[in-house]
Amino acid sequence: MKIFIGKCLVLFILLLSSLALAADGDKFVFLSSTIGPIDSGIVAALEDQFEKETGIRVRHVGAGTGAALKIATKGQIDLVMAHAKSLEEKFIADGFGTGRISLMYNDFVIVGPVSDPAAIKGTKSATEALKAIAAGNVKFISRGDKSGTHVAEMELWKKAGTLPQGSWYTIYEKGSEGNVPTLKYTDQQSAYTVIDRATYLALKNEIKLAILVEGDEALLNFISLIPVNPAKCPGVNNRDTMTFVQWLTSPEKGQLIIRDFGRDKYGAALFFPNSLEWQKTKKK
Repeated sequence: MKIFIGKCLVLFILLLSSLALAADGDKFVFLSSTIGPIDSGIVAALEDQFEKETGIRVRHVGAGTGAALKIATKGQIDLVMAHAKSLEEKFIADGFGTGRISLMYNDFVIVGPVSDPAAIKGTKSATEALKAIAAGNVKFISRGDKSGTHVAEMELWKKAGTLPQGSWYTIYEKGSEGNVPTLKYTDQQSAYTVIDRATYLALKNEIKLAILVEGDEALLNFISLIPVNPAKCPGVNNRDTMTFVQWLTSPEKGQLIIRDFGRDKYGAALFFPNSLEWQKTKKK
């Protein structure tokens, strides 16, 4: 309850800040984003550069994709960044979003203890790896919060034809706080989990877990933008939001930042540009 109240208070303060800025006549876009890109630092990097170039401020509130979309139904969010297609499509079908706009992607990986009690290391199929974890009753940690990561995990279990339940399957009680605390908890428990690669790379020097399964197409993690529908939520700042969207998807602007983000610090990109405009330049 305390965690829930705290998050509501933070959101309330951010909403008041956005309204105050709007009242002062400042250009302002309020983003509701899934937590992973925020934790990686890429959201702040994009916001800061956009403001430098345009003078338009962007501020964000972070939550799992399910919660981020729910927050956007309240009428004070201009744009959503999410990574759960089924939830995004329902948000649009309910009239709250104008459409899904491809932004970037990375991938999920299955991590676990180096000792690998389920013997999944090097397995090419993520679903076969999950079957082995379940068959061996080896401890697995789930966010269990209807976030994009949790939705992706559950889709993998469904494809594997396995119902994750039993003493070996643990839903982390603080999973709604994001992938970073979930991965740290998984490390403490010497367990397995499905996590995005960016989070793992950011924490790899702090944990003992290793990437055991990767490269399966089923593990790709696509991140989209959804402008909130002004017809449904008349108070949204659609004009500046679309300026931000166009900047983010531009091959010369946001997509270049996405391409290079993380290379200096981690020696590898954390995300890959994926806008339609970027894809067109790659085909030329």
